Amino acid sequence: MSYSLPIETDRLTLRRYVENDYDDLLKLQSNPDVTRFLLYDVRTPEQVKEALTGRLADVPMDSDGQALTVAVVLRDTGQHLGEVTLFMNNVEHRTGELGYVFHPESHGHGYAAEASVELLRLGFEELGLHRIIARLDARNTGSVKLLERLGLRQEAHFVLNEYLKGEWTDELVFAMLYSEWELRNS
Repeated sequence: MSYSLPIETDRLTLRRYVENDYDDLLKLQSNPDVTRFLLYDVRTPEQVKEALTGRLADVPMDSDGQALTVAVVLRDTGQHLGEVTLFMNNVEHRTGELGYVFHPESHGHGYAAEASVELLRLGFEELGLHRIIARLDARNTGSVKLLERLGLRQEAHFVLNEYLKGEWTDELVFAMLYSEWELRNS
């Protein structure tokens, strides 16, 4: 399987992480407002260095469990806005998962949607995925609205199924099939 980076949109560049992105990643992953609904808590500088090392690796996306995380930056200024991730859940069944994390100050501008569309395109059109899901904390209403705008449909609402940061939380699962992607783009 192959894919091409960087990806350019009207406003954004989606590119591989580089060593110089450490400060931006630290700002993102050490912010409690950012990590509130994520599976991990605020990260230490050492944990961010480890996370960056994983993001620097070349990921072929040909094995279950691999993840491609790319930096999302403004084309005009190079400002780091956040990141989007495509997980390879199951190669045989051609299923993936979409994830995204953005700096709070970049919310409300459509950047997450613009970047996520490109990862959906990469997953469906370049990697040949049949189905892409997104899982999230049900309290994350901004993320729910984003997934609906992207055309994913809610498939599941798991009640109090994850113990996250000291409390039981509901999880939502959204999904899109390749056939739905084609209809969305026709």
